[in-house]
Amino acid sequence: MRAAWKIFCLSAAVLAAAIVIAQLLVPDIVPIAFAEEPQPSWAVMTAFVLRAIELMTAAVAVIALAMLVGMCARRGLRRLSGGTATQAD
Repeated sequence: MRAAWKIFCLSAAVLAAAIVIAQLLVPDIVPIAFAEEPQPSWAVMTAFVLRAIELMTAAVAVIALAMLVGMCARRGLRRLSGGTATQAD
């Protein structure tokens, strides 16, 4: 269970860092090539990479959080049913 918390916290930290970096480096850039006004290609590529990092780390955080909730629910159901909880940490 500690590993799941570590993965969740690490992915949340990377997600926050990517959002902050995107706001600092390319605040008004759309991460696609088709915009209303011309955008520098380096800014579009940077915004695209940062958005990809944001989406991947958000997905990892959601999966880790779902696993944590599932593990806690499993423990709770075992305690309610009278069984003993295993030490799968």
